[in-house]
Amino acid sequence: MAVPATISPQLSSQSLSYIESLYADYTAGKTDAVPAEWQAYFHELSNGHANGTTTTTWSDQPPFPQHSIFNPPGAGAAKQDFRDEQRMGAAAQQERLDDLIRNYRVMGHMAASLDPLGTVRPAPPELDPANYGFTKEDENREFSTYTMGGPDVRTLGHIVHWLKQTYCRSIGVQYMHINNSKVRDWLKERMESTGNRAKLSRDEQKRILERLCDAELFEEFISVKFQGAKSFSLEGGEALIPMLDMAIERAGEEGVREIVIGMAHRGRLNVLANIMGKNPRQIYREFMDQDPKLHYGRGDVKYHMGYSTNYTAKNGNRVHLSLCFNPSHLEYVNTVAQGRMAAKMDRFKDFDRRNGCVFLIHGDAAFIGEGIVQETLNLSQLEGYKVGGTIHIIINNQVGFTTDPSDARSTEYASDIAKMLEIPIFHVNGEDPEAVAQVVRLAMDFRKEFQRDVVIDMYCYRRRGHNENDEPEFTQPLMYKNIKQRPSVFDAYLKGLKYLTKEESDSIEAERKAKLEAELQAAKAEDFKREFHHMGGIWAHFTGGLASNADNPVTSLDRLKAMDLLQAVSQAPSGFTPHPKVARVLDGRRNMAAGKQPLDWGGAEMLAYASIVADGHRLRMTGQDVRRGTFSHRHAVLTDYENGTPYPLLSNISKDRGRVAMFNSPLSEAGVLGFEYGYSLDMPEGLTVWEAQFGDFANAAQVIIDQFISSAEDKWDRLSGLVMLLPHGYEGQGPEHSSARLERFLSLAADDNMQIVQPSTPAQFFHMLRRQVKRKWKKPLVVMTPKQLLRWPACISSLDDITHGSFQSVIGDPVAEAKAGEVKRILLCSGRVYYDLVDQRAKAERSDVAIIRVEELYPVPEAALKQALAPYKDGISAIWVQDEPENMGAWRFLRVMLGEKLFKRFPFYYVSRSPSPSPAVGSGRMHKDEQAEILGRAFM
Repeated sequence: MAVPATISPQLSSQSLSYIESLYADYTAGKTDAVPAEWQAYFHELSNGHANGTTTTTWSDQPPFPQHSIFNPPGAGAAKQDFRDEQRMGAAAQQERLDDLIRNYRVMGHMAASLDPLGTVRPAPPELDPANYGFTKEDENREFSTYTMGGPDVRTLGHIVHWLKQTYCRSIGVQYMHINNSKVRDWLKERMESTGNRAKLSRDEQKRILERLCDAELFEEFISVKFQGAKSFSLEGGEALIPMLDMAIERAGEEGVREIVIGMAHRGRLNVLANIMGKNPRQIYREFMDQDPKLHYGRGDVKYHMGYSTNYTAKNGNRVHLSLCFNPSHLEYVNTVAQGRMAAKMDRFKDFDRRNGCVFLIHGDAAFIGEGIVQETLNLSQLEGYKVGGTIHIIINNQVGFTTDPSDARSTEYASDIAKMLEIPIFHVNGEDPEAVAQVVRLAMDFRKEFQRDVVIDMYCYRRRGHNENDEPEFTQPLMYKNIKQRPSVFDAYLKGLKYLTKEESDSIEAERKAKLEAELQAAKAEDFKREFHHMGGIWAHFTGGLASNADNPVTSLDRLKAMDLLQAVSQAPSGFTPHPKVARVLDGRRNMAAGKQPLDWGGAEMLAYASIVADGHRLRMTGQDVRRGTFSHRHAVLTDYENGTPYPLLSNISKDRGRVAMFNSPLSEAGVLGFEYGYSLDMPEGLTVWEAQFGDFANAAQVIIDQFISSAEDKWDRLSGLVMLLPHGYEGQGPEHSSARLERFLSLAADDNMQIVQPSTPAQFFHMLRRQVKRKWKKPLVVMTPKQLLRWPACISSLDDITHGSFQSVIGDPVAEAKAGEVKRILLCSGRVYYDLVDQRAKAERSDVAIIRVEELYPVPEAALKQALAPYKDGISAIWVQDEPENMGAWRFLRVMLGEKLFKRFPFYYVSRSPSPSPAVGSGRMHKDEQAEILGRAFM
C-alpha cells in the first residue's frame, strides 16, 4: 500500500521511497521494522487517510529530526554541515561506516529472510554496527551517505534500517563480484533508491493474486481428479506462474518478439496451462490415456511436452512463446533453447540480439549438479553463441530427489556456479510475491541494459515428493512436518491484501474452479477432438517420415560457376599475408579451379559451402577448430601472418552478415552440440554443421545425441537437418583418436530417423552436403569424415565429378563388373579401408575380387546394394571388411539388417579386428600388424 501522493510533495523521491517502504511494512503488520516514534503517525494515517484523499503533509507533525533523511537540506549545505561538524575521529568513523555499507552490499544476502520454511541463518558480524565501534548513542548521529545515492546525510539508525530493507528482507542479492563498476552502480542505484521493493498498483497486485490462484487450483484439481498420477506438481513453488507472467509482460513492453523457454518437468503442466495457454482439456485427456493407439511406438510423457503460442502485451505488442520439449535429462535443454533463439534472431536479422529472450527454469539440485550448466553459462558472452542474455530461474526446492543440500553441493547456494560470470544473482523468498515482482523487474531491465544473463534463485519448497507417488517423509520428515502446517502462497498473499474482500476472492476462485471443471467435462466428451500440432510455419514445406518419402534434388554445379566459386574461396584480399603453407593451399585451389589439378577434400568441401551460400542458404558451422580444421585442411578463415587479422574466405561469396557464421567453439561437446541442434530446429532451410575435434569426442555429448538428435521426431514430431562431422579412421593414433563410435549411431537407427554416412571421395562429400541442404526430407546427418584421407593421393575427385552426378549411397566396382564372371569374392566396406583394399588387391594381383563401397550405412541402401551386386554369380562369398573390432563398426548392425545371406544370393561373412572393449591399440606397430592381418584375411 503506497503513502498518499499528496503527502509532502517537497520531499525527494528517495525519501518518499523510504517512507513508503516503512509504511508498507507497518500496514503489513511488521511493526518491529518501523521505529516506534513513527508508529503512531502511521496508525493515524492508515486509519484516517489511507483512501488517498488526505491533505495531511509530513510537515504537519514531522516524526523525525530536522536535517535528517526525512527533511534533508540542500545537497551542498548537507556536505558543508557534515564537514563543519567533523571532530577528532569523525573521519575514521565515516570510514568504518563506509565499510559497514559495503559489507551490506557484499553480505547482506546472508541475513535475508529467504527460506519460506523459516530457516534462519545467523547474520554475519560484518553487518553489526557494534562490530565497527558504533553504540546505541550513535544511532541519531548523522553521516555522509553520498555513496548510497539520494540524500547526502542520514543518521546511523536510518542508514542501517535502509540497508536492511534493501538487502536483508525477502531479497538477497549477490552483485559485488562484478568487476565493472558501471554495472554495480546501476544495480546499486536501482535497489537502494527503492529499498528493493516494487511499487505495485492494485491492478498489478490483483493480477499476481489471480495467477497464484490459477497455479494453486490447477494443481489441486489434478491431484483430486487424477489421484496417484504423476504430474510433478508445482505446489510450494506457485510463485513461478506470476513470475513468468510478469516477465513475459515486461518483455512485451520492451519490444521482445520471441521468447524461448526451457525447463524440466516440475511445474511444466502448470506452465503449459497457465502461461502457454494449452487447453486444460488436452492435458486432462492425456491423463486419461484413452487414445493409446495414437502413441504406438512413439510419443512421450505429458510432462516432457513442448508448446508454442502467441501472447499480446498490454501495449499491444505480440510475443511468440516457445516451450521446448525436454526429456528427463533436465539441464541439457539449456543450450538447445539458446540455439533456437539464435536461429530466430538470425532469421529476422536481429544481429544486435535485442528482440528475443530465453528463460531457462532450473531445479536447485540440477543447476549446481549438472556440468552442462557450466557449459551453458560459458557460452553466454561468446560471439558465436550470444542471445542477448538469458534469464535463469531456479525453482529452489531445497532438496533434490531425496538429497539434502549438504549432500548435493560444496557451496552455500545452488546458484554459486553462476558467479563465474559477472552477473547479478537474486535470491528471493517465493512466499513474498511482491519481492518476486521486484526481482523480475530488475532482472528484465538488467538484461535489456547490459545483454547479460541474470539468475533468480527462488526459494520455495516441494509440497509433495519428487513425484506424486513418492513419500518424502521417508527422507525429510522434519521438513515435511513443517510444510504440512504452511498455508498456500495464495492464501498468505490474499490475507495481506486488505482492500480485497472475501467475496471478491471467493468469486475469483469460483470462476476458475468452474472453468477447470468445464474443461474436464469437455475432455470426457465422446466428440472430443485431440489437438495436433503438425509441422507448420517455417517447416511447412519440409517432411520427415520414412526414406521412401525422400526427394533427391539436383546437386551438381555448372562448370563455370564451380570454377568461379573455387577461385573465390582461394582469394585473400589485397595486402593480406597468409602463412606460407596456407598460401600453397590457396595456390592449389586456384589450380583446381583452372582444372590443372584434381580436387582434394578441403577444396571440395569449401566449394560445397560456397555453392550453398551462393544459392541463398544460411551456413552455420561450429566446433573446436572449424575455421582452420583440426587437420589443417579447411582454412575457411585465414589469419594474416603479419598482424593476426582474420579473414573469412566465404565473405567473398556473400556480404550478408547473417548468411555465413563459422565459429571456433569452446572446449565443449554437449553444450555446443545442443546449441547447434537447437539452431537447426529453427533454420530448416539452412545448413547447420557441428564438427567434433576428433569423432571420439562426440561421446561427451551422448545425451544430446540420444535424447534429442536421434529420437526427437519419434517422441515430439520435431525434425532437424543438423550435420555432425565426426573424424573417424584407424591410423595408429590410439584408442581416443580412431573411432567415432559408428556402432553407437547405428544402434540408435530405426524408422529412418537419421542418415549415417561415410563418404570416401571429395565429390561424394560435396554432393552429400548439397543434398542435405537442398532436400525437403529433413533428417539429422551423421558423417564419419576422414583424417588421413584428407591428403591421400588416391582420395581425389575431378571437376567433372562435381558438375555431373550426385551422391551415391553405394559405389560399385566397374573394373570387376567388366569381368564379373571371373569374380570369386566380393569385399564390402566403408571409409578409408577401401584404399587399403585396393592397394592390397593390386599387390596381390587379385582381379577375381570385387570391392564395393557402402557410403550410406543408414537408411540401409538395399536397392542400391542389390544393383551393385547384380553382375556377380550366386553363391560367391560376400565379406564385410572393417577396421574396427568385430563388436564395433557396422558389421553386427548389417548382419542383423541383411541376414546371413545377402539377398538370398551371397553368404555373408566379416573380416575385422578381434572383439575388444577398447576401440584401438596404443602401439603404432601393433596397429600396422593388425591392419596387415585384416588385409591378408580379406584376400584369403
